[in-house]
Amino acid sequence: MSNLQDFINLRRTLHRYPELSKQEFETSKRISEFMQQFEPDEEIQVAGTGKMFVFEGNIPGETIIFRCELDALPIQERSPNLAYRSSIDGVAHLCGHDGHMAIIAYLGKLISENRPQKGKAVLLFQPAEETDLGAKDVVQSSEFHALSPDYLFALHNIPGQPKNKVLVKGGSFAAASCGMTITLQGRTSHAAEPEKGNPPFPAANKIIEEIQELTRSKTGFSNHVISTLIYIRMGEISFGVSPSDLEMGITLRAYENEDLDLLCSKAENILKKYAEKYGLAYSHKYTEVYPATVNAEECVEMIENSAKSLDYQLEEMTQPNNWSEDFAYFTATNKGAQFGFGSGEQTPNLHDPEYDFPDDIIEPAAKMFFEIYQNRLC
Repeated sequence: MSNLQDFINLRRTLHRYPELSKQEFETSKRISEFMQQFEPDEEIQVAGTGKMFVFEGNIPGETIIFRCELDALPIQERSPNLAYRSSIDGVAHLCGHDGHMAIIAYLGKLISENRPQKGKAVLLFQPAEETDLGAKDVVQSSEFHALSPDYLFALHNIPGQPKNKVLVKGGSFAAASCGMTITLQGRTSHAAEPEKGNPPFPAANKIIEEIQELTRSKTGFSNHVISTLIYIRMGEISFGVSPSDLEMGITLRAYENEDLDLLCSKAENILKKYAEKYGLAYSHKYTEVYPATVNAEECVEMIENSAKSLDYQLEEMTQPNNWSEDFAYFTATNKGAQFGFGSGEQTPNLHDPEYDFPDDIIEPAAKMFFEIYQNRLC
């Protein structure tokens, strides 16, 4: 049976060979091969590259899913002295999903040594959390419906917090968000006579300013809202032409689902107002839509009890996290909760090019899940 170093080695191998969303073929294969030593009762393929490992008791009972993520980020790692640094240019595990997988794998070891007396424990290695809403694909799958889980749990490591500190919150735990893509179309002209065309940038500038002012003032919203300009594309490298077309992306975020709906509506009104004022054709669409991750109070209580029994530092958050999580698709349809787990006060931020998951929290984090498992299924 594996010891802790084997899980550290697994994590570092996953780190060295990262794969992007929906491309996690080798990652999935590595996980499958590693998990077989724990003799799960069933291995289920789900949502493409996803895996679910089922440990089943002898009598009926609750079904509990413990989830982690398979995918990496499209960011260039900058850790030249790291022996196991990413071998793939422009792709790296800079959010800690390699560590999350090692945690759930370690949970598999603990469960294999203390198999359930009742119900089912399911270890879910979910694809495509970063960009393609893999949780939504899982929730909509026949394999997930067949399991009909009673509870789902997940964690996310939190840099800047002491290692092994547990952060919990009832209700909204992570913000709702969406990407709003805006297109504006005017009329080209000779660059020597820009007044004879209708360039879209003046209107775009007004739209950006007013949406950002909307989220700064927070007027009419019940809680925190954020807007972030992501990109602008306009014109071609042709110095004789005043451009006519513009596309820009803005990420909209809110702690509450209702506020995100309102923010989108207000942003659409701002777009319409300035496009019409400047005589531009316009359109918009939404992508990467994440609802707020809403934790069930019952599940939060289980997490708190687990932390207390392990004598871990526990903090109740006063506000949700600004980032979004597709775990929201699980909590929208089932009882579940996600919690934060401190990964070190000196650890670089998530998505930082020098971020590296700390190996020494693998075992303590796995024990958090195991306490929940023991209390419900053993």
